[in-house]
Amino acid sequence: MVQQLQLSIGDKALKELNEALEHGVSPELRRMLNSLPAADAAHLLESSPPKLRSLLWRLIDQDQEGDVLQELSDEVRQFFLDRMNIAELKAITDGQDVDDIADLLQQLPGTITRRVLDSMDSQDRQRIEVVLSYPEDTAGGLMNTDMVTIRPSNTVDVVLRYLRRHEKLPEMTDSLLVVNRRDEYIGSLPLGILLTTDPSASVYEVMQTDITPIPADTEDTQVAQIFERQDLVSAPVINDKGKLLGRITIDDVVDVIREEAEHSMMSMAGLDDDEDTFAPVFKTARRRAVWLGINLITAFIAASVIGMFQTTIDKVVALAVLMPIVAGMGGNAGGQALTLVIRGMALGQISSTNLRWLLSRELAVGFMNGLLWASLVALIAYLWFNDPIISFVIGCAMVINLSAAVIVGASLPVILKSMNIDPSLAGTIILTTISDVLGFFSFLGLATLFYA
Repeated sequence: MVQQLQLSIGDKALKELNEALEHGVSPELRRMLNSLPAADAAHLLESSPPKLRSLLWRLIDQDQEGDVLQELSDEVRQFFLDRMNIAELKAITDGQDVDDIADLLQQLPGTITRRVLDSMDSQDRQRIEVVLSYPEDTAGGLMNTDMVTIRPSNTVDVVLRYLRRHEKLPEMTDSLLVVNRRDEYIGSLPLGILLTTDPSASVYEVMQTDITPIPADTEDTQVAQIFERQDLVSAPVINDKGKLLGRITIDDVVDVIREEAEHSMMSMAGLDDDEDTFAPVFKTARRRAVWLGINLITAFIAASVIGMFQTTIDKVVALAVLMPIVAGMGGNAGGQALTLVIRGMALGQISSTNLRWLLSRELAVGFMNGLLWASLVALIAYLWFNDPIISFVIGCAMVINLSAAVIVGASLPVILKSMNIDPSLAGTIILTTISDVLGFFSFLGLATLFYA
């Protein structure tokens, strides 16, 4: 049974655990849960309703709690952290990597964090405080201070003897970091080169200097781009004076990429990227109500534009039938441009030097698609209502709306970013409102001119 759980985490595992729970808490149930890897145990916790989740957590051995907490989403992790005392918090941080401990402490109130730090020895506390001094979404907040440094004057043989004195190397160690006497980063020595080089050679002769260190204040998304472009496994982090502070490893970068993808997906629906699937009813309803309220306001804005042309609609009922087509096509065209630009910004491909070309391209694309689909819709409208005026009006309105929508969709992320507003979170709502208003206004405005 345990083997089946390890191989297939999902509905079957949850069903087996539920069946075991129906017979009460047993040593077998506890053994089943603690035999799982930390990531799978965290998955089970996140896949369980609150009552079952709390019960499962109590079955996890204390020496496993820290590893499981690291694999949980921020909201679920916060749920458990809020229920721990100082002694429990100190216990789960023992043996954890510095960056992982910092992640946990950043979710606690300042007074609690201080008390946990005070309970540590001075060396560990100092290392963690270095990481905590940087925002969590920067290279400094991602880095781990656990690393192996060497001097350039050392020989390979000395380095090898030095490494043998260690019980084990820090996880994800693919190279040793070379520093001078002021602890300034000057290069790296990959383990592959270390093991295949003449022992009498100096570190200076064989070290590599092509990996540029990452400044501690670099945003985490930029760090991910650097790792992706250079195919890095780890990278050194320095402060503004060039002093080596720590290193970032690929496992932390993968977390950044995953969180960024989740953020973009959830933000499109106005949801928090750490939204708990099994959060309580009131908490979930309260969060969603905010964005539903914003959507309601934008709907009233679009409705007010329609109300301005109520007389025209009363005269020509066909206008009410065709209105959604104009607004919908504009929204879809603008959404394509919006998504493209948000992706380009996330990849670091868009700057002031190429933005004008991109906007011109989008305008041309919007105009061409506007002409294409306006011709088709105009023909269908003529055959449907046998009215050449309404056919002409909807064709012109579609060209106007599609052209305007792609410009808005392409420029909106840049504008929002300059205002420190998340384009993924606010872009879709603003674009929908603008495309609806432009679509209704252009269509009904032209109709009013021709039918007045």
